Amino acid sequence: MITEVPTWIMILVCSSFATGPRQYDGTFYEFRTYYLKPSKMSEFLENIKKNIHLRTAHSELIGFWSVEFGGRVNKVFHIWKYDNFAHRTEVRKALAKNKEWQEQFLIPNLPLIDKQEWEISYLVPWCKIEKPPKEGVYELVSFQMKPGGPALWGDAFQRAVNSHVNLNYAKLVGVFHTEYGVLNRVHVLWWHESPDSRAAGRHQSHEDPRVVAAVRESANHLVSQQNMLLIPTSFSPLK
Repeated sequence: MITEVPTWIMILVCSSFATGPRQYDGTFYEFRTYYLKPSKMSEFLENIKKNIHLRTAHSELIGFWSVEFGGRVNKVFHIWKYDNFAHRTEVRKALAKNKEWQEQFLIPNLPLIDKQEWEISYLVPWCKIEKPPKEGVYELVSFQMKPGGPALWGDAFQRAVNSHVNLNYAKLVGVFHTEYGVLNRVHVLWWHESPDSRAAGRHQSHEDPRVVAAVRESANHLVSQQNMLLIPTSFSPLK
């Protein structure tokens, strides 16, 4: 015998698989990481500096950094903003037709790049990109969370991040949730005045019971994490 499932039960079941607040804003951010061949970093960055205006004419560059610490050396990381996926498609088509971009940037730089990685991410609903008060260094911390999405770990993660922000242990630039790439990954971009100020703030936060309690709660949903210390390039909007 087949029994029809009541509507209210179906709603509850669907709700249990929800991933958190819906993404109504189409704006997203593309994270790009380029692994450069040894000894080619300076040549690549100089080429980018001379020709970046050809690229930023089509979409907004949030920041461009060289990686100082964290994983493989000879690596650059940059973030691009798009209004929606149609906007990105238009940009890619325009660049493919841009002879100046192809000849001055793309063709000379491709032999310098060993590998490329990119992700599509949204800002989490409870934050916006904040510009730091002055020039400094940046830290990108990437958290691999347990499957289930923000509905499972979102609140605890927010409390852990805000515990550092509210107590002035670090300056938050933005929190991003991956849409395409490794799922259940959250990237937190921090600003520090210097690597030493970052180290001092980290040591202090580790001794603060308020931070420890918030981080411990979020860690229950954590699989792994990694970080990179980023140095902004001279042409990066975020310095």
